[in-house]
Amino acid sequence: MVQARQRPVGELLREWRDRRRISQLDLAISADISTRHLSFVETGRSKPSRDMVLRLGEHLDVPLRERNRLLLAAGYAPAYTENALREPEMDAVRQAVRQLLTSHEPYPAAVVDRNWDLVDANGAVGLFVAGIEPALTTNVLRATLHPDGMAPHILNLGEWRAHLLGRLRRQVTQTADPGLAELLDELRGYPCEQPVPEVEVPGPGDIFVPLKFRHDGTDLTFFSTVATFGTPLDVTVAELVIESFFPADPATAAYLRERAARVG
Repeated sequence: MVQARQRPVGELLREWRDRRRISQLDLAISADISTRHLSFVETGRSKPSRDMVLRLGEHLDVPLRERNRLLLAAGYAPAYTENALREPEMDAVRQAVRQLLTSHEPYPAAVVDRNWDLVDANGAVGLFVAGIEPALTTNVLRATLHPDGMAPHILNLGEWRAHLLGRLRRQVTQTADPGLAELLDELRGYPCEQPVPEVEVPGPGDIFVPLKFRHDGTDLTFFSTVATFGTPLDVTVAELVIESFFPADPATAAYLRERAARVG
């Protein structure tokens, strides 16, 4: 069995610096070290201390998951825990997520992990996924853009598709995650009969990209906000994203309230 080569920490740090388009000088100034020392670390002539790895990871805005990998490459134990949400240590997180989702009703809200897999959602999300095969709803991006998912009901599919693919593309750049890169390629292959803009350019009076969705013959318009935990020290928590949808017009708000009253 052939084992993958463990890449040196200096090589990984240089790769992250290149990805962030930061010069050695700028990173050295930011991290308060000499350019000579940084150069020695990147070329493997000097082994960085644990504190140095963490400091460089912080100034390069490396995700917590990847900071742990940097530490392992340097011969140190990971600094950040990675607890599954079902574990007792995550009770407070689960309760906080559930409170946020419940308090947002009757408007839809969902929580996804770093792969865009659905972690939790409130009851109002049922408006979006009604009639979709459950297996397709496990990943939010697939559920949204797949021709057997929400896509046929999204009135501005080209515009919304460009918005989601742009977010995923930026995430791939930020994390260098090969799994997300594969997901991006997959989603790009989904059919879309509407024009898909390469760049999101607002039209007259536009201030955000709306989601225009038809539900039971009624046209609804939403805007969304994205939230994360502000001070995460656990890999799982750092990668959770809460997306909340709000009505973009009074008619949509009224429809959601009436629907909630009927369902409830």
